[in-house]
Amino acid sequence: MTSATARRPTLAEPAGDEDEQVPFSRIAGLFRPHRGALAGLCALLVVQAGLGVTSPFLLREMLDDALPHRDALLVSLLAAGMIAAALGSGALSVRTTGLSNTIGQRVMNELRVAVYSHLQRMSLGFYTRTKTGEVLSRVFNDIGGVDNVVTGTAASIVQNGTTALAIAVAILVMNWQLALLSLVVVPLFLLFTLRLGGKQRKLARGRTRRMARLTTIVEESLSVTGVLLAKTMGNATLMRDRFAEESREVAALERSAALAGRWQRAARTMSLTIIPALVYWAAGLELAGGAAPISLGTVVAFTSMLNRLLTPATAMQTVGQNVASAKALFGRIFEVLDLPVEIDDRPGARTLRPSGGAVSMRGVSFRYDDDGPWTLRDIDLDVPAGTTTALVGSTGSGKTTLAYLVARLYEVTEGKVCVDGTDVRDVTLASLAAGVGLVSQETYLFHASVRENLRFAKPDATDEELENAAKAAHIHDTLAALPDGYDTVVGERGYRFSGGEKQRMAIARILLRNPPVLILDEATSSLDNRTERAVQAELDRLAAGRTTIAIAHRLSTVEHADQIAVLDAGRIVERGTHAELLALDGRYAALVRGEAA
Repeated sequence: MTSATARRPTLAEPAGDEDEQVPFSRIAGLFRPHRGALAGLCALLVVQAGLGVTSPFLLREMLDDALPHRDALLVSLLAAGMIAAALGSGALSVRTTGLSNTIGQRVMNELRVAVYSHLQRMSLGFYTRTKTGEVLSRVFNDIGGVDNVVTGTAASIVQNGTTALAIAVAILVMNWQLALLSLVVVPLFLLFTLRLGGKQRKLARGRTRRMARLTTIVEESLSVTGVLLAKTMGNATLMRDRFAEESREVAALERSAALAGRWQRAARTMSLTIIPALVYWAAGLELAGGAAPISLGTVVAFTSMLNRLLTPATAMQTVGQNVASAKALFGRIFEVLDLPVEIDDRPGARTLRPSGGAVSMRGVSFRYDDDGPWTLRDIDLDVPAGTTTALVGSTGSGKTTLAYLVARLYEVTEGKVCVDGTDVRDVTLASLAAGVGLVSQETYLFHASVRENLRFAKPDATDEELENAAKAAHIHDTLAALPDGYDTVVGERGYRFSGGEKQRMAIARILLRNPPVLILDEATSSLDNRTERAVQAELDRLAAGRTTIAIAHRLSTVEHADQIAVLDAGRIVERGTHAELLALDGRYAALVRGEAA
């Protein structure tokens, strides 16, 4: 059976021209689940737009009728109407802004969760091919960069669109001749800025890629291991220079973005004075020519609405340019969401219910790249339920890869791996994770309390269960003696504890899960002899009664295994007990002699 993946997904390569890959309809689709709330928002915005054009008409009546006739009652009513319209418009503005932000933040939350969830589903191989900083940049920089567009765009489009439409209709009703002049001149000023969007998109693409590199440098160099390496190698200056170079590039792109379109933005400002001046000029010519007089109230009210028309018109263009710039970021976000998931639940996958935990492999072959060399080839292996099988061999022989295929951390390229006779590809990943436990060479602890780290294996575990697991792993007394006990924060990657203590916490964590199949991935290789013996004793107790696959670095730790499989260049070349393989005097015996030497 051959893997169907034609190309291994990664984020290491540029996405290409994101603008072509992301149609606006896909961005708009993010708002589809919130159609009801958007409809309510649109209704409120229409009312707000109507109130916005009420005041100029009341102002015209005030100047042309109420004031010339000194009608105090009418003046009061018109003034009250303008105040009421302003209050209503202001109240609706607060409401629509809040509703718009609520919708936008819901969309942002759904987008972040969707990206995070999709990245969680990616295989272990994806993360060996992809820089962590690149992943972090997609989650934080790219999604954060579209926040303003998502939270404000929908409301801005509807609000400014309805406002512009209402004002356009209102000025046509008020004076169609001046309205036609205005509706011809206003677009001319807006067309002057159309080229700005393309330039902003290009700058946005460059900035996001530079920010991804900057994030990678920060993630790699400011972690505990990165700082330790830089200090011990004396290369802190080199790392600082790398960061400074990338930072300068980001600063240059930011400066270019700030300066882009400065003349176009200046044109918008000038239009606020020039267009009303043209209206006054046209009205003045009409009066000078002896045409039907235009009232002072009409001119003032018309100019007032015209200024209001320029605001939503330019705002709509700004929204368009922001969306155009954000499309580069949306391209990178959707690139993540479009990554094919290499290892996922098959349709109809069932729950694994191990009856004993027997593991079998038939014709298993694997390679990391479709056109790369074979890491494993034609592996046939049986691990009877409740027994221990040790995998030994030189570095690069394929031991860890073979064991990881059982947990389906990688997908077999050919053949199949079964647990209790069931192909691991036919069961859900969640049930497989519950049935197959892993204690790795490098114990990972979150920057959280001991209690939280242990409960990661079993979130509903009681304090008594935590302590019993810790006692079984011979770490309870150490933890209880700490000033904060189980509430002690372990520090970044658990650096507060020694290697042996971290391994024992890993054992306690796996004990809470109690899996029937256990993989021990060179779990003691980095420990000193005394600690290694103590931890190995705990691992032996943990393995008792379970189906165990132990990846051995020190051959002395696998002497009592029920069977030992010797790998060389991705193939099993010998198998048997410790005594049988020594008597064979083959590859295993040579490894033992080499270790003794």
